Amino acid sequence: MKYIGAHVSAAGGVDQAVLRAHELDATAFALFTKNQRQWRAADLSDAVIDAFRTACEKYHYNAGQILPHDSYLINLGHPVREALDKSREAFLDEMRRCEQLGLALLNFHPGSHLHQIDEDQCLKRIAESINIALEKTHGVTAVIENTAGQGSNLGFRFEHLAAIIDGVDDKSRVGVCIDTCHAFAAGYDLRSAEACEKTFDEFSRIVGFDYLRGMHLNDAKSEFASRVDRHHSLGEGNIGKAAFSWLMKDQRFDGIPMILETINPDIWKDEIAWLKAEQA
Repeated sequence: MKYIGAHVSAAGGVDQAVLRAHELDATAFALFTKNQRQWRAADLSDAVIDAFRTACEKYHYNAGQILPHDSYLINLGHPVREALDKSREAFLDEMRRCEQLGLALLNFHPGSHLHQIDEDQCLKRIAESINIALEKTHGVTAVIENTAGQGSNLGFRFEHLAAIIDGVDDKSRVGVCIDTCHAFAAGYDLRSAEACEKTFDEFSRIVGFDYLRGMHLNDAKSEFASRVDRHHSLGEGNIGKAAFSWLMKDQRFDGIPMILETINPDIWKDEIAWLKAEQA
């Protein structure tokens, strides 16, 4: 079974994200557990935690259907020690917030070398950052998102993801989320069923489906292999609908949250309904 939803707003409290997902007829959702553009946030109160857990129970969402995202400010591969330590502290806080809410996954962008250290050094720093957070938390899996490769961001090659995983000590608590727009912009073709087969055969060989913990389902305004991150609504970009239909029919993508981050929230409900229908 596919778990299909969108990244919904948590304005008014994280419990409101659950309600918004339910209103979309979503069977999965993503959220930020704090303001994604701030380093610090107030601690989660017992009342907030209880409200979130109660809402999840009421609307039948379990931890495996929810894919929270960390702050965009965090760079776990930062070349400067002070900034790296700040990012590691913030990432640990994000992991602990998930732990408090009873969530099992935390999605994050791996990091950037900022043209100051080489790729291998940066990838090792990212793995080391994950190890630090895993040692100090329980039950939450660190889910590395592939990137478009914009700027000096790493994670745009499947080999980058595999290298980070290789450096993580507890491999039971590390996984990946594949964003279709990012993959396409990074040079992995998805414009036909045949192209999808080839791309995910490569993913299987280099990373492995055992590590797949989530998907971001986005069409692309950006051109193929452009290394530019620009999302679009399903079927309106340069990927087209064939990839998303193919994903819905492949059982290797069952049982994980598949999240829309497409650009028009007004049609999320329609996009979710279409994706559900494509499973048949």
